[in-house]
Amino acid sequence: MKALIVEDEKLAQARLSRLLRDLFPDIEIAAVTDSVRSTVEFLTPDPPINIIFMDVELADGECFEIFRKVPVHAQVVMTTAYDTYAIKAFEAGSIDYLLKPIDPQALVRAVSRCRERENKIDVEKLLAAVGRPKPRYKEHSVVQVGDRLIPVAADEIACFFSEDKANYLIRKTGERYLIDSTLDLLETQLDPDKFFRISRGCIIARSTVKTVHKHLNGRLMLDLVPSPPVETTVSRARVEDFLSWLG
Repeated sequence: MKALIVEDEKLAQARLSRLLRDLFPDIEIAAVTDSVRSTVEFLTPDPPINIIFMDVELADGECFEIFRKVPVHAQVVMTTAYDTYAIKAFEAGSIDYLLKPIDPQALVRAVSRCRERENKIDVEKLLAAVGRPKPRYKEHSVVQVGDRLIPVAADEIACFFSEDKANYLIRKTGERYLIDSTLDLLETQLDPDKFFRISRGCIIARSTVKTVHKHLNGRLMLDLVPSPPVETTVSRARVEDFLSWLG
């Protein structure tokens, strides 16, 4: 049995790959793709894939675009942090769905159902159920603590920042976590009403802003709680946008 993993978060890729190797030695992971584009390119020759584990939210769009661009003949299991979308996909003909972080027992159930069923996903029904893509923003970020993956809700996040070529998330309670995503990618995924990129190295949540001070050369200096260990100034070019965002 050959599997394709469609997932744009490396930690989630690694966890699912490890679970499949540990629980299903007969399943060969044929490939791992991380975007709509790379998945379409992989599936275009119609490779002999039996099962696809497909994240709903990918770096360049929703996975449903894959079904609009290329025939999918394999069994499909959705993996997602958004249970409302997962339920739509399940009801529309997908074999099963897994909520992140993936539970081993739930994975066993999903694979067992795929082995038992002969019918494939009903693409027309699926696309009719989800409709055209709508803007959706990241509701959780997955962080790794030891060997555990922990989802952190967007409302719990104070800021993201870069330091020494690494990227971090700070929770409103002050905990700091190393993350895999870049700030460039996060900027496209986060709700712009809640988050603002004040500089190349920092994205902040509105609720962390306590005071704003005028600074040199028309810039603004921010007092944030909790405060990241990087400069929290807003450049002159971004001041107008920032003040409008702050309301």
